[in-house]
Amino acid sequence: MDRTERFYKIQAMLMAKPSVTMKQMLEALEVSRATLNRDLAYMRDRLGVPFAWDASLRGYALTRQQSADKTFELPGVWFNQQEIHSLLSMIELISKLESGGLLQTQVAPFKARLESMLEDGTGDSKEAMNRIRILPMAQRQVSSEYFQLITHALVQRKRLDVQHFARQTGKATERQLSPQRLVYYRDNWYLDAYCHLREDLRSFSLDVLSNVMLVDLDAHVVDEAQLRETFETSYGIFTGKNRQVARLKFTPFRAQWVAREIWHPEQIGQVHADSSYTLEVPYGEDWELIQDIMRQGSDVEVLGPPALKNKVKETLQKMLALYMNA
Repeated sequence: MDRTERFYKIQAMLMAKPSVTMKQMLEALEVSRATLNRDLAYMRDRLGVPFAWDASLRGYALTRQQSADKTFELPGVWFNQQEIHSLLSMIELISKLESGGLLQTQVAPFKARLESMLEDGTGDSKEAMNRIRILPMAQRQVSSEYFQLITHALVQRKRLDVQHFARQTGKATERQLSPQRLVYYRDNWYLDAYCHLREDLRSFSLDVLSNVMLVDLDAHVVDEAQLRETFETSYGIFTGKNRQVARLKFTPFRAQWVAREIWHPEQIGQVHADSSYTLEVPYGEDWELIQDIMRQGSDVEVLGPPALKNKVKETLQKMLALYMNA
């Protein structure tokens, strides 16, 4: 039982009985008298728990009149050791995922409180954090200022004026967006928004947005069902509306991993007698799916549709041409 759990146990005992003896506490907590004395002193002096030794009751008792519901809560936020380590892990994750430190500033006091709780007796915060590693892959940098403006507009339901750079064409366009939601996908941030230039829903990678400015106009609100239909029914982040179903067959070796993976919420998978695995996933735009197929190397075969199979074949031929004269 760690120190925080002992605090809760002592609190419960004080609330359950008119008084609690030292012997009763020692038996319940299974600690030494010196440890119990330190715990009682900490609860009284640092946490302000209203209890004291009552000679007439020959035990410790609450000294403050309890409320009508007969409860008394320890002040502050308290967790056990496992919960603290889990929360610190989440805070470390936020520090790696979030652009510009916006959320880090907000959670810093909470992190400091958790770390002090560990240092007060439930563990070593530095040791805990040294054991946690988060390694983002191909993470693209986003301006802190732009990230904060986008999140502000998203929460306040306001529009944004932005300049969008299209990587495929190399051209930049001025657009007004009504932000709908932020998405963290494959170590990068995206904004699902209604584009007033195209009069349609689009997904924008935050790293290609510049000259971001808040506009004092109410955002165009899109129904959640329409957002799901546009962005979540097909494979990948840039889903598209031309929905098709890819059929992929994986070798028995690769099937050991892929059969456990979720490529899409509506996927259909089947393990065959030879331990190979067939996966069916819906998709709109195919370029991201093709990239994931290529990562599997010779352990996957595209069974259909024919257009997808031909694109993968053409991509492989272009790759092979790079090495023909090497």
